[in-house]
Amino acid sequence: MSHTRTEIESQPAIWQRVLDELPAHAASLPAAGERVAVIGCGTSLFMGQAYARLRENAGHGVTDVYAASEARLGRRYDRILALTRSGTTTEIVEALGRAGSAAITTITAVGDSPAAAASHAVIRLDYADERSVVQTRFPTAELLLLRAHLGLPVAQALTDVTKALTVPLPAALLEAEQITFLGSDWSVGVAHEAALKVREAAGHWTESYAAMEYRHGPIAVAGEGRAVWSLAPLDASLADQIAATGAHLRLPELDPLAELVVVQRLALALADKAGRDPDRPEHLKRSVILSPTG
Repeated sequence: MSHTRTEIESQPAIWQRVLDELPAHAASLPAAGERVAVIGCGTSLFMGQAYARLRENAGHGVTDVYAASEARLGRRYDRILALTRSGTTTEIVEALGRAGSAAITTITAVGDSPAAAASHAVIRLDYADERSVVQTRFPTAELLLLRAHLGLPVAQALTDVTKALTVPLPAALLEAEQITFLGSDWSVGVAHEAALKVREAAGHWTESYAAMEYRHGPIAVAGEGRAVWSLAPLDASLADQIAATGAHLRLPELDPLAELVVVQRLALALADKAGRDPDRPEHLKRSVILSPTG
């Protein structure tokens, strides 16, 4: 059994633990009214996008989100929230060095990492760390923690994550030449992560979009032998338009974060089918550490 499979299947217990530990972390997380910048790379960026929308929707204050390499931290922020599994990613560490007077909170799996050392507060989710290069349980636990801290309901997500481990994977998805993931509002970030997960683990052709943007060009890719998976309910006219292309359409059955767990299982199945090792995907490493230049 691969590490990735074990880590995917551990998520119900990991999610429960992260919720149990929320009171211990609450003081380190952004307070209502703070101006916040969230930074991350890859998977962490997409979790940051979801959180930023959730936080602003909940009325907690301005929440900007940046790829760490593009972060504009010279603007006035009360807090920088860094999301980084390893805490060693070069762009994260360099961005934190430009944080100015803002308080820095880092959520990481490694408490003695460079990013943690550059922070005022560290939330260490070491029990959610992964041996696989491909992230699964760490980002979902991270986002669940942030959702719960906003006071948003998470009971349905906690119920659905167990269902996500046994939901059948339709043959149309396993055979699809190409898969597009759609989201709406905060689940757009989750859709981006879903597409990334399948690309990383299986080297499969995936795309991702905000649902209502899909018909503005990208729908041209849809057709027989391809699939569209929406993590949010679709406008009826868009669903009809996708169906008319001949592409297989999957509509959401679970909380978007639990839907992502089903996508993780699909990524693993597609990797197995392609003869790829999801624990060690080609051209990828656990952390991107860049050599100094100049």
